[in-house]
Amino acid sequence: MDIYLIRHTKPAVAKGVCYGQSDLDVVETFHQEAAVIKNCLPGDIVKVYSSPLRRCRLLAEHLFIQPIHFHDDLMELHCGNWEMQHWDEIPREELKPWMDNFVEVKVPGGESYQDLFTRTVRRYESITSQERPAAIVAHGGVIRSILSHVSGTPLKDAFNRFPLFYGAVARINTLNGEVEILSNIEVKGEQHRPSDWVK
Repeated sequence: MDIYLIRHTKPAVAKGVCYGQSDLDVVETFHQEAAVIKNCLPGDIVKVYSSPLRRCRLLAEHLFIQPIHFHDDLMELHCGNWEMQHWDEIPREELKPWMDNFVEVKVPGGESYQDLFTRTVRRYESITSQERPAAIVAHGGVIRSILSHVSGTPLKDAFNRFPLFYGAVARINTLNGEVEILSNIEVKGEQHRPSDWVK
């Protein structure tokens, strides 16, 4: 009765650029990263769900022969006015309220983490009512939302509790709620805050 959560491989974007729902391509190491992911997956997955964004869609279609069910509510956080801006160039007066309380404060023109959590968990609950084993190919924010929901972890602690790198794979046992991280190899190049920001 397992559900496998799979984060997309490394996207084709410069380090330090803020991206959420921008439809990014993947880098040239895609096939090597996908091979590591595939080694973590069983052969009996019956249902596959994915974000429709290219970096997830390509991976889902590469890993599975089953029909893929694409859902917009599995997309990453909507970063609004900050999409494709470098974190260091976003005005600090805009950034600080969100950095201080990203759970409840919306990105200007976009979402809060609570917004992401709400839509993601609604879709996850729908998926758990369907056939399993199942796989969900999605984004770091989406997967952390699901793991926070399943484990009862406060959203504000999700990044520290679940440091998921590109290509990470987690398994959820839906009978007992047990979470196991099957693969989480760090791929250099992630930066999701200003370079000089101090917590």
